[in-house]
Amino acid sequence: MEDLNDIYNDLIMEHSMNSYNKKKLDKCDFCEKGHNPNCGDEISLEIKLNGNLIEDLAFTGHGCAISQASTSIMIDTLKGKTIEEANEIVKTFINMIKREETNEENLKKLEDAIAFRNVSNMPARVKCALLAWHTIEDILHQNGCCSA
Repeated sequence: MEDLNDIYNDLIMEHSMNSYNKKKLDKCDFCEKGHNPNCGDEISLEIKLNGNLIEDLAFTGHGCAISQASTSIMIDTLKGKTIEEANEIVKTFINMIKREETNEENLKKLEDAIAFRNVSNMPARVKCALLAWHTIEDILHQNGCCSA
């Protein structure tokens, strides 16, 4: 039987190598660049809203497997969510990586993004996993998408 960590590793590799979320949107409401100077990861995250709903997200850029997969999985997790739901999921993910959130019930809302749970054991990879999540946080808070 396949170990859960193996399944998570497969998921991360799949998203880092074959991300269908890596593209430019035809039209976007907001675009934000994210950069990790420690390892050179760079992304440009685009979001299209429909009222309070995240209708579409996409990214372009380059980086390590962790940053690329984390960005792609984040997009899958947040697409179709309200801004309020997205903010809660982003906060939960960041707190999981910082080891501040360990409640299994709360972590369920992360869906496939829970695959990055063990990144907190690899300090050099933490910023890679968090790059997209901090970038979407900037979009949601700085561009008036929400009142947080």
